Amino acid sequence: MEVEEASGGGPGGLSREGGVELTWQERADDAAVETAEEAKEPAEADITELCRDMFSKMATYLTGELTATSEDYKLLENMNKLTSLKYLEMKDIAINISRNLKDLNQKYAGLQPYLDQINVIEEQVAALEQAAYKLDAYSKKLEAKYKKLEKR
Repeated sequence: MEVEEASGGGPGGLSREGGVELTWQERADDAAVETAEEAKEPAEADITELCRDMFSKMATYLTGELTATSEDYKLLENMNKLTSLKYLEMKDIAINISRNLKDLNQKYAGLQPYLDQINVIEEQVAALEQAAYKLDAYSKKLEAKYKKLEKR
């Protein structure tokens, strides 16, 4: 730390440090803080014990992480097995539906000639109904003419 003294130094004087003016008291406090920050090296036995403790805790942490990951993979494996079983069930259902649809189409094809006959009969009934309406209208006209001739 570089300190430049300003003019008028003394016990209450000012000094500059990086463009900031400091009093003598502040400089003394900074020096005390710097010396207080210096730490003495712990004894070799303390370092060894701290290292063992750190490695033990790190091993516990990593074991936990690996266990959690392993459990996640087991869960995914179980989910994949269940999904596979569901897809097999769905496949069987789809095969049954397909088989039933083919049977139904064959039965419909067997009924098609009868359905065609029903359509022809329906058309003939409609034509016969129209003929009946025309005959009814004609008979009413004849009746009206007959009554007219009868009155004369």
